[in-house]
Amino acid sequence: MKATDEGGKPGREEERRAMLRAIEEEVRATAAWTGRAELDPRVREALARVPRHAFVPPGEEAYAYCNVARPIGCGQTISQPYIVAIMSDLACIGPDDTVLEVGTGSGYQAAILAELARRVYSVEAVGELAGAARERLAGLGYRNVEVREGDGWEGWPEHAPFDAILVTAAAPEVPPPLVEQLRPGGRLVMPLGRPFAEQELIVLEKHGDGRTTTREVLPVAFVPLVRRRPDV
Repeated sequence: MKATDEGGKPGREEERRAMLRAIEEEVRATAAWTGRAELDPRVREALARVPRHAFVPPGEEAYAYCNVARPIGCGQTISQPYIVAIMSDLACIGPDDTVLEVGTGSGYQAAILAELARRVYSVEAVGELAGAARERLAGLGYRNVEVREGDGWEGWPEHAPFDAILVTAAAPEVPPPLVEQLRPGGRLVMPLGRPFAEQELIVLEKHGDGRTTTREVLPVAFVPLVRRRPDV
């Protein structure tokens, strides 16, 4: 369930501490938008434990702990650490929760979620990325994460309802199947907007009677949510 930082190199701990300082500085700077002046301690501890350098492509390790997004191939990115932190924080994940992630990418966000939740299900449309993330997470000792190649728009109904859903790519609307799969009282966090246009990170809360309320949190820039063709 927890990562083992195999392959650690001298200086990694200091790099990780510097990343955390940069994240916390940005959290304070964006508090007026997010309503969060500091991270939940559990989220901070998760960020401190997960070896981000294990989730970047070969040759990118020097940039692993910079507070910026980095390309991972296939037109996708590993999200900026601050964005991973604030999305995880806004989702309000408890230790007994079951979480759905849409857009596995490198697996870094899934690893953070695995540190916070009882069970994580992650869907990735790009087969090459899904396979690599599955192997990477298993190699780091995460036994509470399952990765599937598929269309994240449709969610993962077999394991619904979910206590929290995180979508790590932008879409012009919240996918209706994801709202259906969210447990009453749960939260969905995702960027809304079109590629290369204005996007807003939103938090959708589902109430006990099935109603939903949505709050815009922060201007963001994400890659678009990839849909799978029916014949793939």
